[in-house]
Formats: sequence, structure tokens, C-alpha cells
Amino acid sequence: MNDQIQHYFLSKQGVNRDCLLALRSIILHQDPFVTETLKWGMPCYCYKKKIFCYLWTDKKTAEPYLLFAEGKHLDYPELEQGQRSRMKIFRINPHQDLPLQQIEAILQKALDLYKNGIIKIK
Repeated sequence: MNDQIQHYFLSKQGVNRDCLLALRSIILHQDPFVTETLKWGMPCYCYKKKIFCYLWTDKKTAEPYLLFAEGKHLDYPELEQGQRSRMKIFRINPHQDLPLQQIEAILQKALDLYKNGIIKIK
């Protein structure tokens, strides 16, 4: 973990930091080609250098969420599109156990978009 990414996680407090660090670990363990960087001040996860998701916190609630870059291709009722045309988010309650199976299923579907050529990798 580089210093900027480490600073992002260390700047979070209590359950949010623990939740974000757990999500980071889950994301990075989905595939050996998943890498981590920092874009626009948030941890960004790439598959073969193509962005597939971000970790962020809601400005109003301060609760974490996963943002999927190509969420419009993912059909899960738990994903919120809001006013976004392309991206969708998956909200996380840091005071509850992570829905691990659900998170991993969505992450794998997001990665499959790249692996199966639905989203082109340059």
C-alpha cells in the first residue's frame, strides 16, 4: 500500500476505517490482476489497468460504499444508480457484518465484464 492510499485509510475513524480496510482486502483477493491506486482522492481498483471499482464514503452519512465504474451492466437490486448514467453504488452499513457473499458475487460479475470482453481492456 503506497503512502497516499495508506493515508486515506488512516484518515478514517473507527468502524468506517475497519470496514473500508476489510473491503479493500476483499477486492484485492478477487483476482491476481486486480491492482490498487488512488484516483480523485479515493482508492481505485483496476483489472489489468482498467478501473472497475472505487471505495468511498457518503458525504451525508459518512458510511462506506463500493462504486462500480460500469455498474450500468450490473443487474442487482442492491445497487443504486441515482443520477449516474454509468456507475452504480453498493452501500455498506459499517455497524453490521459485511454481506460477504453478496459483495463477492457483485465484484465477480463486475470483473467478468472485463474478462468476457463486454468492457474492452486496452
